[in-house]
Amino acid sequence: MADCTDPAIDAAYLDVRSDTSETNWLLLDYENDRSDKLVLTSTGTGGLSELRDSLDDGKASFAYARVSYSNDKESVRQKFILVVWIGPHCKVMRKAKISVHAADVKQALRVYSIEVAAREKDDIEQESIVVRLRKAGGASYDGV
Repeated sequence: MADCTDPAIDAAYLDVRSDTSETNWLLLDYENDRSDKLVLTSTGTGGLSELRDSLDDGKASFAYARVSYSNDKESVRQKFILVVWIGPHCKVMRKAKISVHAADVKQALRVYSIEVAAREKDDIEQESIVVRLRKAGGASYDGV
């Protein structure tokens, strides 16, 4: 069981979800290698590219992000994603616990359109995420 009770996690979650905030992502990491307690590591306003740069190849982390995209020049959509990051150099025991801990994280970061299982930083590319969001959104009038 992962401990997601740090009040900073909920505050950052609400900040990312807020229409009045520029913050568009948050990152949760484990307190240390032996701990199952998650702490807020960072937040940012630079979108998925900035989030990708914040990921550590030796860690397992959880991220929550607001993704903006438009279907046409008249509309902009805001959707949220949950990223489950397992870096290529993450320790085996940490990898083994991620699937169980993800359930606890999903209770803390409740509302999202898609879950992204990322093993490489390229798994968090804006274009591929937007394609998945469009498919998850139902009606698509642009052939995606």
